[in-house]
Amino acid sequence: MTTDTVIVERLIAARPETVFAFFTDRDKWLSWMGTEGEFDFEPGGAFRTRITGENVAEGTFVEIEPITRLVFTWGWAEGGPAVASGSTTVEITLEPVVQGTFLRLVHRDLDTPEARDAHQEGWDHYVDRLALAAGGHDPGPDDWL
Repeated sequence: MTTDTVIVERLIAARPETVFAFFTDRDKWLSWMGTEGEFDFEPGGAFRTRITGENVAEGTFVEIEPITRLVFTWGWAEGGPAVASGSTTVEITLEPVVQGTFLRLVHRDLDTPEARDAHQEGWDHYVDRLALAAGGHDPGPDDWL
């Protein structure tokens, strides 16, 4: 792992198409991360979502390969660590396995150790919530931050 990258990997007990829908459907996205948001789920489409409290993330979808891969830029419009909107890149790959889906999230271009550490903690938290939601369970209220 390079010093500017976060990697999160999880086995999710759901098929890739189910997991993928949690990245391309507004209500499903907000079931695991965020309280409100606007999403244009197509390459070049923007998103803006209130994660919690005053923390608002925004970025642009770069690539969307149904069921297997999603790439988007990421940053904080309000609150959050000092990472400018759209200044970093998140790549998510989904691989079918016998138990469901192997998810790999790689968040690049986090230029300070503080930003990297905060995003490692955050993505660990939210991917756990995603695994619950995609597996058919309610992740419950989000107590993050």
